[in-house]
Amino acid sequence: MTDLSAPIKQDVVTMEAHSPGLALRSLVIGLTAFLTVVDLFATQAILPSLTRHYGVTPAAMGFAVNASTFGMAVAGLVVGFFSPHIDRRAGILLSLTLLAIPTSLLASAPDLVVFTALRVAQGLCMASAFALTLAHLGEQCSAMDAGSAFAAYITGNVASNLVGRLISAAVADGLGLAWNFYFFAGLNLAGAALVYLTIQRVRPMHAVIPAASPFSATIAHWRDRRLRAAFGIGFCILFAFIGTFTFVNFVLVRPPLSLGMMDLGLVYLVFLPSIVTTLLAGRVAARLGTRPTIWSALTVAGLGLPLMLAPHLGAVLAGMVLVGVGTFFAQAAATGFVGQAATDNRGIASGTYLACYFGGGLVGTAVLGRLFDAFGWQACVAGVGVALALAALLAFALKP
Repeated sequence: MTDLSAPIKQDVVTMEAHSPGLALRSLVIGLTAFLTVVDLFATQAILPSLTRHYGVTPAAMGFAVNASTFGMAVAGLVVGFFSPHIDRRAGILLSLTLLAIPTSLLASAPDLVVFTALRVAQGLCMASAFALTLAHLGEQCSAMDAGSAFAAYITGNVASNLVGRLISAAVADGLGLAWNFYFFAGLNLAGAALVYLTIQRVRPMHAVIPAASPFSATIAHWRDRRLRAAFGIGFCILFAFIGTFTFVNFVLVRPPLSLGMMDLGLVYLVFLPSIVTTLLAGRVAARLGTRPTIWSALTVAGLGLPLMLAPHLGAVLAGMVLVGVGTFFAQAAATGFVGQAATDNRGIASGTYLACYFGGGLVGTAVLGRLFDAFGWQACVAGVGVALALAALLAFALKP
């Protein structure tokens, strides 16, 4: 992701006090990212169990679980607007502490409406902490250190997709659905504690107030053909990603694959290659250009779609690997492009991109869920393919 802070005048540069070496600092940053967004997709690993628990359709449960993306979209936009006026450390601490409340309440949500509202609240808290941490890193890291810091943060984000699902499946299988949410609430508080110990108070940074209002700056960004295309690509990427990794769970637990709960969690080791490949996206985009990088990544994701229609577990897993690698890689390239293309008001540009990105996830859940319920997995995969193709077409506008 790109820096969400406005241009600043820095009185002092103070990095995390407990990171004397690059390796330790990277570990702390990656762990912070992991604990910030671990709730976002972890619940997808227990979707079949939640569907049975609430007695609803896969589409309805998928929409409820992914309603957090609505909160993420709203919070990303709001924090982008007001980022220069928010104290980083206090905002991150408050967001992660408050996140534990809806997470724990999910354990006793009486119906799907309450469950959905609590997931939206989770998204609001996660995105606020996520955006403010990126802003903090952008302000506190030197140009030399920024690359490794953001790489560590992105790696922690990707790792949360894998480890969060494994944890969720294991805890739900061993202790039940309620304890799954209590456990994740504990992780939220652990994230707040980590931030308290590692992000030190810094002297105020005086934001340069832009001449244009946030609304005017947003309109200007939407008028920029390149940024408009990047926003659309972000929308399509999460549309495709969520459509794939939400509804494939139901395919995996049904015949002929018939996986159990713990096996379903282990399936998400398919994200392991993405942890490595995503770190290379910046270098590849710098060498090949953003458009070829995104086209290549989307092609890789597209090659995985027919494999996921096969009746054999090995083919389905290979398809999931390709979709994960391709979408994460394209996402990293697109967010990097937004940071370069937005010459001013980058906080607002990044917030707008995040809003479009997570909005795509919410729409993808709704649209592809309907396709899945009405026409089956094949129609859902076809919808994912359309989203990837649209993203590839939008990439034509991403001129240097």
